[in-house]
Amino acid sequence: EIKDAGRTLDLTLADLARQVRQGFYGDEAQRIQRGRDDIRVMVRYPEAERRSLADVENMRIRLPNGTEIPFKTVADVQYGRAYASIKRVDRKRVVSVSADVDETRAVPGEINSELASTVIPKLMREFPGLQFRFAGQQRERNESLGSLRVNFTIALFAIYALLAVQFRSYSQPAIVMSAIPFGVVGAVIGHIVMGYIMGTTFNLSILSMFGIVALSGVVVNDSLIMIDLINRERRGGVELAQVLRDCATRRFRPIMLTTLTTFCGLLPMITEKSLQARFLIPMAISLAFGVMFATCITLLLVPSLYMILEDVKSRFFGKSQIMDG
Repeated sequence: EIKDAGRTLDLTLADLARQVRQGFYGDEAQRIQRGRDDIRVMVRYPEAERRSLADVENMRIRLPNGTEIPFKTVADVQYGRAYASIKRVDRKRVVSVSADVDETRAVPGEINSELASTVIPKLMREFPGLQFRFAGQQRERNESLGSLRVNFTIALFAIYALLAVQFRSYSQPAIVMSAIPFGVVGAVIGHIVMGYIMGTTFNLSILSMFGIVALSGVVVNDSLIMIDLINRERRGGVELAQVLRDCATRRFRPIMLTTLTTFCGLLPMITEKSLQARFLIPMAISLAFGVMFATCITLLLVPSLYMILEDVKSRFFGKSQIMDG
């Protein structure tokens, strides 16, 4: 801080800071060209005169009139905190704030929501023009979810196209794929049961999302088996009502055995307590509980949707259409 004596001698804080920086950090005197490289020649005090903060008070300051006087005559040294470095992006000053989250005591999503709704608005009112964005794991998660959303949509269209070719129908693939939303519901229920979703916060991890994507290709298998059985029985001349009554009963055992073996195969991973497995547990939960829940619903859902579809066809087309399997 400049003393009254320094102000009387027309010394400004900017001049004082510049001279201190030149003495301790150095000032560029010239540049020497060596091949393709520029070598900067810096001039500063000898190392013996810039080893400690006490040397600042002993340095001499040049006044606007050209005379030199001791630093302590015109200014006082005040100790405080300052930035070790200043970062800029697009010529704007940037400050990075980072922290580690103890996930046993808090959920990262809740912390981000609290920051965005409470802390950030207060800072923006106090500092107009302030801009912010979440980075780190949150940013990577958002980017991964954006990519996953696009790829998941493409995968659903691919599943629909394959089923449409198999059944030679545009409507029956929709019945088969109706199990997917219930698989997602089962995955969410599984996370709640296993304690990965607490309270009202809905925050699935990226690996949970991967499990749901994989689940979409698994839960359609049971529906596919039932639709194929219904079509084969109808081509054999069996009445629709009789086919729908018998299909779930006839396919109940193989469908449930397939589902139970899948669930039991994933159960050791779900109950694993080691650190190496904790990252794969959410994906296993999505697969296991999603398959189990969707299977129980499929046994009732597929015959009901098939009957509704045939009723709609009868009303609008005047007859029931049988698709080739």
